[in-house]
Amino acid sequence: MTSHASENIDARSGFVTFVGRPNVGKSTLTNALVGEKVAITSDKPQTTRRAIRGILNRPAGQLVIVDTPGLHKPRTLLGERLNSLVEQVLGDVDVIGFCVPATEKVGPGDRRIAESLDGYSRARKVAIVTKTDAASRDQITERLLEVDGLRDDWAAVIPLSALTRDQLDVLTDELLGMMPRGPALYPEGIVTDESTEDRIAEIIREAALDGVRDELPHSIAVMVQEIRDRENSDLTDVFADIVVERDSQKAIIIGHKGSRLRDVGARARSGIEPLLGSRVFLSLHVRVAKEWQRDPKQLGRLGF
Repeated sequence: MTSHASENIDARSGFVTFVGRPNVGKSTLTNALVGEKVAITSDKPQTTRRAIRGILNRPAGQLVIVDTPGLHKPRTLLGERLNSLVEQVLGDVDVIGFCVPATEKVGPGDRRIAESLDGYSRARKVAIVTKTDAASRDQITERLLEVDGLRDDWAAVIPLSALTRDQLDVLTDELLGMMPRGPALYPEGIVTDESTEDRIAEIIREAALDGVRDELPHSIAVMVQEIRDRENSDLTDVFADIVVERDSQKAIIIGHKGSRLRDVGARARSGIEPLLGSRVFLSLHVRVAKEWQRDPKQLGRLGF
């Protein structure tokens, strides 16, 4: 059976990724385009750790969005692995969307990333000014001029807001028009190629990141141990470990008399239930894996 996108002989399909400094709205943009939460968002830099693919189907074709970790100066083995993941993705995609928030002046970090795109000659480059809902008209104009001057090979420069969906269709049409002709790469109805376990682990990690101090985010990993339907009940049992690097971090995650861990559980459960389509009993266990970000064996075990 052919999919709806591949029946169209003029259909286009291909890969796009968004780059930019941490917190410029890349994951929010991915979720807005896909129309479903496939990438976790947080105000902590380096929230994204995997190349998560979000899949967008249109009559004109299919966009596969690869949401990568932000490029940064690595301080650990995990950091190095994340950077090489980004470089691998950038070398493979058809279009790279460079994101800058309308609310902040273009700085040295933006310039460095814009220049680094020289290394990926096969991809077309699009500049995207994000968060226009939070900016004045003058700020948006100023940003468009600054961004336009960063490179002379932009295929398009588009201001948009993922939050209000303003100009989102303009971006979608532009991106689809730049993709190679060909049938859909994924069957219709799939929004991500991530496993349910991975998506649940990410929802728990997002809940655990909420409100923690800056030194903690990088140290948190989550492993889902088991998902099983409870007999004679509409409940699904989910067992997961939150992994940190030190005992002091374990204490922070658990909180006074377990209060923080209960909050994390409640928040995570509200994200997991719609995903699984059932009520969930979530059992969270916090364990310490010393210096896991620097240990190749532990990294492998945690899926990096």
